[in-house]
Amino acid sequence: MIPSAVKIAPSLLAADFANLGEEVARIEDHVEMLHLDVMDGHFVPNISFGMPVVTAVRTVTRLPLDCHLMTTNPVDYLEDFRQAGADSVSVHIEVLPDPTKAMERSAELGLGFAVAINPSTPFAAIEPFVEGCSMILVMSVEPGFGGQEFIDDVLPKVEQARSWIEDHQLDTDLQIDGGVDPDTASRCVAAGANVLVAGSAVFGQDDSVEAIRRLRGET
Repeated sequence: MIPSAVKIAPSLLAADFANLGEEVARIEDHVEMLHLDVMDGHFVPNISFGMPVVTAVRTVTRLPLDCHLMTTNPVDYLEDFRQAGADSVSVHIEVLPDPTKAMERSAELGLGFAVAINPSTPFAAIEPFVEGCSMILVMSVEPGFGGQEFIDDVLPKVEQARSWIEDHQLDTDLQIDGGVDPDTASRCVAAGANVLVAGSAVFGQDDSVEAIRRLRGET
């Protein structure tokens, strides 16, 4: 069983969009936040959804909405996502090698802020900015599509990030996203992640609530 302090963040990208309200209502009492993957077809080779979906989801849940902005110009849309109902955003260091402007604007808007890194990007790329973040997002698949296989090689980077956070006595969350399922979740937590994004491992299952229990190691 993984520690109770670990947060589960189901990714709506894997949900049934024809019944999105029902999908959210079913899991609302069993998770800590929702993860919304925003893709622009430029930074990643896929297009998902934007502010209208965030707005719609905001009307049906009290859960925090964590928007993962896989876009080439995230700063231009921070206010729009805040107005749509986002509680936090993640921007990629690969897009913004210096995310200070995005960090400052997010703080002005009252948004939680995370810097995300792809599997091949070293922790050193985000190290100068961690103290200004409420969360770090480590991708354990290549961003852009759900249902990919977990990349084990990112776990040492998760360990490095956790060590850095603890050495600097921060309460920064450490999120991992991609290929998280009952088999990989415990390894992610052991490496130091305390927020687990799971898409197909939750919404792709016959019983999403039971799937969450499996992720937590309760069954």
